[in-house]
Amino acid sequence: MTYTTELVTDEDAFASLSSDWARLYGSCVTATPFQSHPWLHSWWLSYGGPGRLRLVLVRDRGELVAAAPLMRVGGPLPTLVPLGGAISDYGDVLLDGERGEPAAAALTEGLAAAAGSALIDLREVRPGGAAEQVYDRWRGPRRAVPDSLCLELPAAPVPELIARLPSAKAQQRVRAKLRKLTALGIERHVVAPGEVDKALRRLLELHRLQWQGRAVTAEHLRPRFCDHLVRSVGPMVASGDAVVTEFRLDDDVVAVDLTLLSSRLAGGYLYGAHPCLRERKADVAVMLLDACAEHARGTLSLLRGNEPYKQHWRPEPVVNRRLLLARRRTAPLLAAALCTVAARRQGKRLVRRWQEREGGGGP
Repeated sequence: MTYTTELVTDEDAFASLSSDWARLYGSCVTATPFQSHPWLHSWWLSYGGPGRLRLVLVRDRGELVAAAPLMRVGGPLPTLVPLGGAISDYGDVLLDGERGEPAAAALTEGLAAAAGSALIDLREVRPGGAAEQVYDRWRGPRRAVPDSLCLELPAAPVPELIARLPSAKAQQRVRAKLRKLTALGIERHVVAPGEVDKALRRLLELHRLQWQGRAVTAEHLRPRFCDHLVRSVGPMVASGDAVVTEFRLDDDVVAVDLTLLSSRLAGGYLYGAHPCLRERKADVAVMLLDACAEHARGTLSLLRGNEPYKQHWRPEPVVNRRLLLARRRTAPLLAAALCTVAARRQGKRLVRRWQEREGGGGP
């Protein structure tokens, strides 16, 4: 095997990698939908900046066998960070599952060369992700720290998930909610690739409506996010990496769900639901989980966040990892990044204590 490493910084070259990337993505068993080419390239078009693209590629006689999709950010700490940013629940590199050690070693060397004077900061790596192989082989200073909490369920039909609930009474409540959805006459419709654009725009309209007057993730309401979603999800639906489901009541679309898929993971990414469903006592969370579970393979991820409605299903908490990699000359950047991580963690603890005190009626 003859491995060659390449650093791609050109946006057009990134676009042309679609077919090679798809083959590599399909051969990387740990890949999540957030590492697919449509998702990453579309994200770059919405959120990237001139001169910042850094794709580290490894080829074996022309065949793409490893890739690290990164961008350079400035500021006080020059850093290489994964493409996908804050709107992606998992970040990772891609490694051909059949190449093993040689591909991982070549990618590690390529990353060390590409880093130059920058720190490499791999955020939101799911435990067992391909980036851990790079971390294990890294020769310079390195550190792994906890990142976001995700909640996961086994990929199983809803009747099996109901059996996980802690009591017979809780199980009866969920079955009653499912019967209520049936009695209301809510019908599911899996959207065909040609209908995805319209359905996603409807999803975002409903999402805005359901959160009206309440705190909402502001990015989900911005035009660049809409552009990214519409641009990326159509190809992902066509390739089996996403499914868009409409929920209809009396011929009106009252909810739309976007579930992202990979060979071992499914996750409900975003949905929009009309307030009329609440008025009719329809449990939207149960409705969405029922639809998502139908497509799950391996793991049904509830993605990031520890919201109370997720806890009803007794999911397994899984903490993503943040992998920080430096060269010896950039070790001070690693130390500075760790100080920032520790300061933010302490700040969150203080805020949580204050909220608990306020909630408990303290002074």
